[in-house]
Amino acid sequence: MTNPKVPTRAEMDAVYDRYARPLEADHWGEYVAVSPGGEVLVGPELLDVAQRAREAFGAGNYLFRVGPRTVGRWR
Repeated sequence: MTNPKVPTRAEMDAVYDRYARPLEADHWGEYVAVSPGGEVLVGPELLDVAQRAREAFGAGNYLFRVGPRTVGRWR
């Protein structure tokens, strides 16, 4: 079994800048999941957003907290 490619910090920053940064004015402090195809889900609870993203988009989504630069990837 092979591991999916782990994104670099630069790749994570690019995804944040493109999809999460535009949400800062209205969703500061909330969580956003971004699918590999650019679909977005937003909500106040990390686990809820992660679960909804997995159900809606499948595995391999990016997860961010809007505003503070905390990054991760949900598998």
